[in-house]
Amino acid sequence: MSIHGTHDPEFVEVLAEFERNFAERGEIGASVTVTVDGKTVVDLWGGTADPATGAEWTEETLVDVWSCTKGATALCAHILDDRGALDLKAPVAKYWPEFAQNGKEGVLVQHLLDHQAGLAGLAEQLPEGAFYDWELMTSALAAAKPLWTPGTTHGYHGLTFGFLVGEVVRRVSGQPLAEFFDTEIAGPLELDFWLSLPEEQETRVAPTIPPDLTKPGTLVPSVYMIATGDPKSTPGLMLLNTGGYMVSGEFNSRRAHASTIGSVGAVTNARGLAGMYRPLALGGTFGDVRLVRPNQVAVMGQVTSACSVDAAVLVPSRFASGFLKSSDNRHLAPNDQESILLAEDAFGHSGMGGALGFADPLAKVSFGYAMNQQGASIGINARGQSLVDATYRALGYHQVNAGGSWFR
Repeated sequence: MSIHGTHDPEFVEVLAEFERNFAERGEIGASVTVTVDGKTVVDLWGGTADPATGAEWTEETLVDVWSCTKGATALCAHILDDRGALDLKAPVAKYWPEFAQNGKEGVLVQHLLDHQAGLAGLAEQLPEGAFYDWELMTSALAAAKPLWTPGTTHGYHGLTFGFLVGEVVRRVSGQPLAEFFDTEIAGPLELDFWLSLPEEQETRVAPTIPPDLTKPGTLVPSVYMIATGDPKSTPGLMLLNTGGYMVSGEFNSRRAHASTIGSVGAVTNARGLAGMYRPLALGGTFGDVRLVRPNQVAVMGQVTSACSVDAAVLVPSRFASGFLKSSDNRHLAPNDQESILLAEDAFGHSGMGGALGFADPLAKVSFGYAMNQQGASIGINARGQSLVDATYRALGYHQVNAGGSWFR
């Protein structure tokens, strides 16, 4: 199996770990990109895009990056906030009047970004294909009663986040979420990054390969066990009430790729992820493209919600206005040790099964990793973490307490 692409000599360990992912960690097809001070220092890809056909993963291969999508959606909101068009501390109902139902009058835009709105799932059963009907989903969320008192705790809004934040973006900007993202971010930065994939790009997509949770020895996270055992629980409503999106590979369909699902539906690759975060690693501007001003980048990296037990994924997590922050859960039971170990200044988002994109403004680093074989956990696993670790080591960072977060 050949690895293709380029890397600067000081980042040779990233190449070594990328090769180990295929040799030792079950990688099938993947790409990884790293930029430092705006320059691409790692750009690698390899493996198989589609085991059913034997198609190789090429420089042009795209893949669903799952919850890395949330970083793109959150960035849209931050652009509007930076321009003064959106106030994150204002009630959602200021921009979306229909949202003020069933005790949600006081829910703030910040609560949506922080997964504190109590809308991690919907109690009312969704019809087949619901995720492909924006109006249906936003109307259902506007009418819904929160699963907990908004603002009192957070629970990962794994599949609803994009409809919630995306509708605020639509109401404020006058553009659908995918159009706003393309006009304001992907287009100016010339990114191969789509929130609604054009049909002519479909042949480039590597299908997602879900993990086999029934395989002997697989460590199944508690969130999956609780969800399947109790579909009416918060984890169950989050993962199972999806209008069929999570059933039998429906997420690989043309219909799914064409729709705007701002929580999990973005199609891109490592270059796209690293490219989106590159301006944020440089104070908000790359070349002649300014996404936000430096003070907004500081807002993006500031922890705004932390919880010892996330109400939806059942492990500790930390958020920074729509982005994930470094979180070390290796003290938990073996099946729940899902962690993301970054430097404290970094912010970004992982994707179910392992994908990751982030910016580290202090190190002036952006990072992207995308793959088709999902791991058993919702977030990052050993494949992505090994690439992050190699990147930080190349930058001269170290860890306090072996395996912990990264420091200068």
